Formats: sequence, structure tokens, C-alpha cells
Amino acid sequence: MEERITTVERDGLRFDIRDDGPLDGEPIVLLHGFPQDSRSWDAVAPHLHAAGYRTFAPDQRGYSPGARPPRRRDYLLELLVDDVVALVEAVPGGRAHVVGHDWGAAVAWVLAAHRPELVRTVTAVSVPHPAAFLRSFVTGPQLLRSWYMLVFQLPWIPEILLGKETVARRMLSGTGQPSAATDRDVARLKDRAAVRAGVNWYRAVPLSNPKWSFAKVTVPTLMVWSDKDSAIGPGGVEATARYVTGPYRRETLVGTSHWIPDEEPEKLARLVLEHVAAHG
Repeated sequence: MEERITTVERDGLRFDIRDDGPLDGEPIVLLHGFPQDSRSWDAVAPHLHAAGYRTFAPDQRGYSPGARPPRRRDYLLELLVDDVVALVEAVPGGRAHVVGHDWGAAVAWVLAAHRPELVRTVTAVSVPHPAAFLRSFVTGPQLLRSWYMLVFQLPWIPEILLGKETVARRMLSGTGQPSAATDRDVARLKDRAAVRAGVNWYRAVPLSNPKWSFAKVTVPTLMVWSDKDSAIGPGGVEATARYVTGPYRRETLVGTSHWIPDEEPEKLARLVLEHVAAHG
């Protein structure tokens, strides 16, 4: 009988995995973003299970207590991708549909571009293709929206600020996150080590090899964006199509914030199910 996958180990790191849904279901890997963890998919996953899919939601590097290396270069994009490779290779069949939100979307894009044999379909939520995102910094106002990425390069200050409940609540609820999700994520931000690890994803950006960000995606791709996203403007989203050579679909959720899995889980699940059914 098939068993649940609760952990995956790679290079001495142990990643916690939430494996739910029918054991014989086609696998969907769900990648969370910053500053959340696998619980950000709690309202989405049941809809996928009801449709017969099995989901694997990891707490990614820095978010799993057993996978929290100290240096910022331990969070290079290529390492984050290799972590998910280890998970996908462990799921039944060694291939999966991959869905990522926020930073999880960035990892999903690069995984799909560099290891297409592991990815049946990819769904990127909120964050466009990395090359399109970088392009939007010089062709539009995205740099102003991404001011916090520069602040996160500072030592210690981001950890101190995010550890303050008033600041964390303003950052989350002030950008449209529902109150229950804000309560959940504010509680985890009280763990200074967890906050530092999450911020290290941003600190490692200048150290990552640019080639990892520019490869085009050949697998069937769905891009889901929301027009009230305070962090991600339309420029990078509109430019994403040029970096996808496989079947491509873009959907915009009107009146929705950056926190799509928390705010519109049913709509997101419906789009994902349509996408994977069309290309499964």
C-alpha cells in the first residue's frame, strides 16, 4: 500500500511535507511564498483532493526547521529548485503538476524551465517569469513596488521589524490578506530564525547565477495574477508570454490582492483544475 511522504532529505537537510488527498491521485506539488509556509494552501488543497488529486506541500528551505542553513548563499535559486527536484523525484511516478505562489512561483518557473521532464504542467500564481519580472524593473514602475527587496538586503533590520507584530500585521493585512491568514502568518514571524531564513531568499538574489532566470518554459503554463496586487505590477505579467514556448494561458482575478490562495482559494483551485485536466 502506498505510504504518505512526510519528509524529504537532501544534502543533510530535512524538509517537512504535507501529503494529502487520495493516495492514488495524480500528484500536484504546492509551493508557498514569503513569509508563509505550506499552510497557505489549506483552503486550496481540499478542492484539488475532491477532484481526485494528491497534493504535496513542502515547507521549503528555511521554513522547515530541519532545513535552515545559516548563510545567505545557502538560499541560491538553483538550490531552492534542487530541493523541489528531490521532492518531485520522490512522488509516485517521479513527475508532478507544480503550482507556486509568490517565491514559490519563482521556483516553479525555474524548475519547469530547467527540468521539464519532471513537470507535467506549471501554474505560477502572482509572480511572472523571472526574466519578465527583471525586465519590468527597467521598463516600468516595478522597481518602486519592489522597494522592500532592497530593504531586505540589510543585516538584522528586516528580522527586527518583521518580528514586531504591529509591523507584520501592517505588511500583511495592509496589502489585502484576510484576517485569519494574517493571524496565522504573524504568529510564525515571531520565530526570529524562521524570519531570517525567509529573508535570506531575497539576500541570495544578487549571488544567484542569472542563467537560471532566463531559460524559457516549454511545458503547459498557467499564469494567475490579480489586479490589486500591491507587490507585482502588470508589466512583468504582460511580458511573461515571450518566455513560454509551450501552451500558455493567463488569467487575471479582478479586485483580488496578492494573497490569492488565501483570498480566492476556490477560484484558484478551479483554474488549476482546468489547467491540469487540459494537459494532464
